[in-house]
Amino acid sequence: MPNFEKLSLPKEGSLITFNNGIPSVPNDPIVPFIRGDGTGVDIWPATQNVIDAAIQKSYGNQRKINWFKVYAGDEACEIYGTYNYLPNDTIEAIRHFGVAIKGPLTTPIGGGIRSLNVALRQIFDLYSCVRPCKYYSGTPSPHKNPQKLDIIVYRENTEDIYMGIEWEAEDKNCINLIDHLNKNVIPISEKIKNRIIPDGSGIGIKPVSKKGSQRHIRKAIEHAKRLEGNKKHVTLVHKGNIMKYTEGAFRDWGYELAINEFRKDCITERESWILDNIENNPDINVENNARLIEPGFDKLTPNKRAFICEEIKEVIKSIAQSHGSNKWKNLVLIDDRIADSIFQQIQTRPQEYSILATLNLNGDYVSDAAAAIVGGLGMAPGANIGDNAAIFEATHGTAPKHAGLNKINPGSVILSGVMMLEYFGWTEAANLITKGISKSIEDKKVTYDLARLMEPKVDPLSCSGFAEEIISNF
Repeated sequence: MPNFEKLSLPKEGSLITFNNGIPSVPNDPIVPFIRGDGTGVDIWPATQNVIDAAIQKSYGNQRKINWFKVYAGDEACEIYGTYNYLPNDTIEAIRHFGVAIKGPLTTPIGGGIRSLNVALRQIFDLYSCVRPCKYYSGTPSPHKNPQKLDIIVYRENTEDIYMGIEWEAEDKNCINLIDHLNKNVIPISEKIKNRIIPDGSGIGIKPVSKKGSQRHIRKAIEHAKRLEGNKKHVTLVHKGNIMKYTEGAFRDWGYELAINEFRKDCITERESWILDNIENNPDINVENNARLIEPGFDKLTPNKRAFICEEIKEVIKSIAQSHGSNKWKNLVLIDDRIADSIFQQIQTRPQEYSILATLNLNGDYVSDAAAAIVGGLGMAPGANIGDNAAIFEATHGTAPKHAGLNKINPGSVILSGVMMLEYFGWTEAANLITKGISKSIEDKKVTYDLARLMEPKVDPLSCSGFAEEIISNF
């Protein structure tokens, strides 16, 4: 047990442990919570009431969360001193107890940590950010058919430009680095030797590793295996057409993982086309199969045509027996889409997607865009998951002008609590909350952010009143 400077441990409760990334959760876990800055003062008490009531309703006295208050953000500075936004007490508490939940945290200005959320992800190696985007009936939405969108964004959390390896243009190290790249590195690099970085540029480095990509995509595939029907589907989202050796590598490593590690569980989109062509026409030859999967096949060079034909022969040889005769339709489908295309397709063809596995920056954009379709960030939960820890969180900001007014929507943190309960395997309590929220929205018993968008207009509930309404629906 760590020696805490200013924390008071719960008098009861047991430790969550991990084995190969899988949590072992007792019936009385100790769970650290960070209230959050700004509106955290309102939304955390509402969230805790809902979670506790759902557990009590579902399990009586057989299960209980023992909440352990820890500090981060502005509240931590009040307790631990100026600029101490993330005290060691909090880090050790989360490291020891494994699972935590938090409200929104401010981004420090003028000193301290660059981003508290990014710091927590990096400290605990929480490499997968999981963001479900699902529509709850009655939620106001700018989209014509928001109910068609039901996706989970798996956003890589520790690499990409979010590693923060960058220098401002005036930094001497940046000037020296540009000079070294322009004089020594770029001229001997065959593919970029005619390029030059302009003086006065800021420089950022975008690391994307095979290990980091595959451990993240592995979690997405494992999740897809638990789903049913056409939801057993993972789409690798990337900008590999431009950034070939970072984003393109993410795509390639994803396919490699699916084929090598999950062969009996997965089929790639291209493999499915090949097998489907054979199912539709058992007598089809390799060349005609190639013409169906590769538009413009006959206009390709002989080498390229031969390469595609060899690909088809290898698919037939390796998986026609195990995956053919439509058996592949019960497996996880792996495909990929360019990032800018996916922004369009989650609006025009949302029903075609299930799990989107993305790099860090793309996942940030895509998850917010998807949340907007189903009603906004006020109803968007999130989880940051690694092999030895998990932190569940609000995905919206602190909204300080609304702090203490008991009016903000607590839905994001409540639904993050649902994700935490599902992570525990406490599905009865998780389902109770989901149904309670759905009923509240259908009955137009909502906070101001949703009430003002409803037609006809309805009187809003307070933050705590919304929580009580959810509970009343249990």
